[in-house]
Amino acid sequence: MLDETTIAAVKDDAVEATKNEAPRRSMLRRAGLGLAGVAAAGALTSKKANAQAITDAVIFNFALNFEYLGAEYYLRAATGKGLSSYSAVTGTGTQGTVTGGSAVPFQTTALAYYAQQLANDELAHVLTVREVLGSAAIAEPSIDLADSWTVLATAAGLIAPGQSFNPFADEVSFLLGAYVLEDVCVTALAGAAALLTNPTNIAYAASFLGAEGYQAGAIRGFLSNIGAGAATDAISALRAKLSGVGDNGTSVAGNPFNLTNVDTNGQNYRRTPQQVLAIAYGSSAAGTAGGLFFPNGVNGSVTVV
Repeated sequence: MLDETTIAAVKDDAVEATKNEAPRRSMLRRAGLGLAGVAAAGALTSKKANAQAITDAVIFNFALNFEYLGAEYYLRAATGKGLSSYSAVTGTGTQGTVTGGSAVPFQTTALAYYAQQLANDELAHVLTVREVLGSAAIAEPSIDLADSWTVLATAAGLIAPGQSFNPFADEVSFLLGAYVLEDVCVTALAGAAALLTNPTNIAYAASFLGAEGYQAGAIRGFLSNIGAGAATDAISALRAKLSGVGDNGTSVAGNPFNLTNVDTNGQNYRRTPQQVLAIAYGSSAAGTAGGLFFPNGVNGSVTVV
């Protein structure tokens, strides 16, 4: 476990990094992620969304749902405390509650510090996106970090029906939980590149994509080193089935150290918001409006598979 001094650094590091970005965030707001764009976005709740205008702000608010999810996961794993201990979680839409999550009993020093870095990064992402969106930022929706994992692990075949899976129980379970989340974020951000219109916003999202890519690669490295190929392959197969988009585990084509999740052109797989929601909700059925990690659905304009 991390000592109290190290744990306290999680918020301090993230807040300081966010303060240093204040001038750039102000510029970004002027560049097109302003409140008027959010207000004009209108309802966007189904696959018919392509016929409506998806503004840059709509995409950033959609991403904020998943930044909340990631921050809750890593902060609770590293510190035992939820996001509300470090950041405001209010905003537009219905504010929910978060269930589950606890400090992981880390035994490996490198992994304990890596979890701290992940917590730092995800907290900084939440703080930065909320600052950019200002009063238009969505509230944190209800997030399930308890029962959702057992449902997902059963569906992937990691456990038998009647068993339970808790990613906060030990280091290996924590890594598998992180594996579930990180690749989804990478594919979501890669997919958003085609939806964003302002060059400044595209560059801004690319920086988040780079961070998530580093994180996902490191998680894959840890799992490869402990021979978790069968488990990651099963998780990837489930994500592919739910989203209809390719997904490679850490053991593919005879390589037990597959550190990237790319297609035959060496490019990140990309997912639309609806394909991302299919994974997050645990259902690809058209019209699905909640489930799994987001039992009551996400906040914002894009909410339905």
